[in-house]
Amino acid sequence: MYTLILIIFVIGYLGIAFEHTVKIDKAAFALITGVLCWTVLILGIDEFMSASDLLNTPYFCTSENTFKATGKATAIDFNHYVNHSLLEHLGEISGILFFLLGAMTIVELIDAHEGFSIITDKIKTTKKIQLLWVLNILTFFMSAALDNLTTSIVMATLLRKLIKDREDLWLFAGTIIISANAGGAWSPIGDVTTIMLWVDGQITAGNTITHLIIPSLVCALVPLIILSFRLKGNINKPDEEIESHISVTDNEKKIVLFAGVLSLLFVPVFKQTTHLEPFMGVLLGLGVLWVITEILHAKKDKEEKRRYSVISVLEKVDTPSVLFFLGILLAVASLQTAGHLKVLAVALQEYIGNIYIIDVAIGLFSSIVDNVPLVAGAKAMYSVGAVVPGASYPTDHAFWQFLAYCAGTGGSCLIIGSAAGVAIMGILKIDFMWYVKKVSLLALIGYLAGAGVYVLMYM
Repeated sequence: MYTLILIIFVIGYLGIAFEHTVKIDKAAFALITGVLCWTVLILGIDEFMSASDLLNTPYFCTSENTFKATGKATAIDFNHYVNHSLLEHLGEISGILFFLLGAMTIVELIDAHEGFSIITDKIKTTKKIQLLWVLNILTFFMSAALDNLTTSIVMATLLRKLIKDREDLWLFAGTIIISANAGGAWSPIGDVTTIMLWVDGQITAGNTITHLIIPSLVCALVPLIILSFRLKGNINKPDEEIESHISVTDNEKKIVLFAGVLSLLFVPVFKQTTHLEPFMGVLLGLGVLWVITEILHAKKDKEEKRRYSVISVLEKVDTPSVLFFLGILLAVASLQTAGHLKVLAVALQEYIGNIYIIDVAIGLFSSIVDNVPLVAGAKAMYSVGAVVPGASYPTDHAFWQFLAYCAGTGGSCLIIGSAAGVAIMGILKIDFMWYVKKVSLLALIGYLAGAGVYVLMYM
């Protein structure tokens, strides 16, 4: 059963990778993989954990006296544990999905009001190299202020307005993924893993910024420098759509754009003020923007009012991408619950030992599975008082700082290795194997370059 889960995960992963070859949407493979992994887990749970291990979980049913008398836990105990683990993971996954749904709706609402034209009209250059640098530098710093997922959604929408040719569009999107993840790595609110480490006290905001901004910048700049020697010519802009029914005034465009951007910028402020999850801030911003748009179009006829409403925009939101997120995160959560990721963490410590190499390896593994459970596993292994003798590190130790960099940027090596990559993959329909051929090596070089700079600076 233990091996079977890995086999199912690999087969599902291959289905996602060759989506365009088999002509089946990746969301279908992700959902099947996620559900089957949990199904195998619950059918063979007694192979994954002993009854004595189960006693240490908060979901154990059988009383300790009964266990001591029989030496066994019942099937009900195992089932209860798995179902509660599933619901616990689903709570975390739902937070990501609601965040994604809320942010995508805000962006689509801005787009429906042509708010992004205010930005795209100011980008006059059509030279590929100039546009590449402008967009990626903007992405790098936006990710630090917002987060890499939100920034990726916004930039993907902008790219559709600026670039017509699919090859150029996908290549620019690939660099956006790299820059978004690099920008999120040096900010305590830029990536979910840096948030985890910051909130739980492994890193502090000031040291994270000062220690990681240069390695992160190198990670983003090296692929751009390489591409600057390869890219030539101008981009083709999409043909302007002339729609006679559009009746949004310039003031309405500006109001919706600024209200939407402010609602996204408000999310990290909301989190730090209330300590609620980020998706709550996104939903609050969406609600406020919903009210604003209703007021703006209150006097228009019913059909026109509906065209610019959240209800109409929700029909355009990429639901398959949300379901893909759900499936792939469920699959990874099953590996965490079954203990595969814990085995990986122990193996890294046992066979490697060097903290810098371990962090680099975790970053590369995060391009295959989600970086959140990998970082969670590292926290359990190496926090003060952890179970690994002699392998615990205090706040702002190089292990934690470097882990924040590696886990935040390593996922760029594969398009499904980060939330930013998955979001852009869904929005722009990027082929997995195309990304591997065209972008993965660039991402890997940037990742290793940034890691090398960090080691040279602080080793």
